[in-house]
Amino acid sequence: MDTSLPVLVVADSRTMTTIISRLVRDVGFTDVDHVNDGPAALDRLRQKKYGLLLSDWDMAPMNGTELTERVRKDPLNATIPIIMITAKGDADIAWLAGADGYLTKPFKANDLKEKIEEIAERRAEDMAAAN
Repeated sequence: MDTSLPVLVVADSRTMTTIISRLVRDVGFTDVDHVNDGPAALDRLRQKKYGLLLSDWDMAPMNGTELTERVRKDPLNATIPIIMITAKGDADIAWLAGADGYLTKPFKANDLKEKIEEIAERRAEDMAAAN
């Protein structure tokens, strides 16, 4: 897990962005940005290359699945690892939208770390299999 990579946190609640950003830092990441909605996330993704995107599920005007679908269609960001975060919802929808992982609130830093490591390991295996 490369904690030097920049992380973007997207949640429409200031409290949630603060909590999630703190947990990301607790895992060891130091370059953490946050925005409060999907359109702002898309703008930020055009300005900076991120190594991880954490998106809340239930947001307006664009929810987390819509954001994930839009990111996956963008050639510059299509491969960014995305973790969907929610208190409700269906994991199958997150997978269908293109998310790499799913966390249910509340979660702890260790849960986040395990999910990031799981995604990194799966991606490494996929790359090895492709070669």
